Amino acid sequence: MPIGFRVLKAERKVSAQWVSRYRDVPVANVSDSMHRMTAGGARLRPMHREGVLAGPALTVKARPGDNLMLHYAIDIAEPGDVIVVDAGGDLSNALIGEMMVAYAEKRGVAGIVINGAIRDAGSIGAGTFPLFAAGISHRGPYKDGPGEINVPIAIDGMVIEPGDLVIGDDDGLLCVPYDHVEAVYGRAAAKHEAELKQMQQIAEGTNSRAWVLESLKQKGCEFAG
Repeated sequence: MPIGFRVLKAERKVSAQWVSRYRDVPVANVSDSMHRMTAGGARLRPMHREGVLAGPALTVKARPGDNLMLHYAIDIAEPGDVIVVDAGGDLSNALIGEMMVAYAEKRGVAGIVINGAIRDAGSIGAGTFPLFAAGISHRGPYKDGPGEINVPIAIDGMVIEPGDLVIGDDDGLLCVPYDHVEAVYGRAAAKHEAELKQMQQIAEGTNSRAWVLESLKQKGCEFAG
C-alpha cells in the first residue's frame, strides 16, 4: 500500500468509559500530570461557543488546502470519534465549514481538530459542536488528495496515533497516548481534587502562602533590611 494516499484501519481505541471520565478533568490538570511536555500548539483554539472535546482519535494527514480525506473520514467515523487533521498548519484555504460540521454532528462525531483553517466561523462559533482549528479563511478547499487516514500524525511536536485520547477545552488541545490513559487519569484527577480544595481554602481565607517565601530562600534570594 503506497505511503501518502491510503486508508488504514485503526487497531485500537480508547474506551468510552475513559472518555467519559476525562470530560470532568480540566485539560490543564492533565497537562500538568504529563509534566507539561505535550501540547498541540497555542494556535489550536476552540472555534465553537462552548463545550468539552473528548474522544478517540481518527487521524487524517491531509495535503495543505485539500479536504478530500477529511470528507471520507467523516463518512467512516464511528459515533464518539474525534477526527484530527494534520494539514500542516497552513491557513490559506479552509478545510471545513458549516455544512461539513452539520454532517459530522449528524453522524455522531464527537468533535474535529483542524491543524489548518476553517470558514463559516460565525455559525460554527454560535454552536456547541467541538471544533478546534488554527485559524480562519474564507477561501475554500480543493478536493484532489492525496492524504492518509489512521496513520500517526504530529501537531507542533505532539504525536497522535489512531485511537489515542484527544481532549480539549478553553485552554487548548492535548493528546493522551492510549497506553497511558489510566495512569495519567489517576494523577490528573488527584490534582484536580487538590485544586478544588485549594479554591475552597482561598474562599474561606485559610490558604497558606508560606511556601512562596520558603522557595525564595531556598533559591538564594536576598532580602534588603
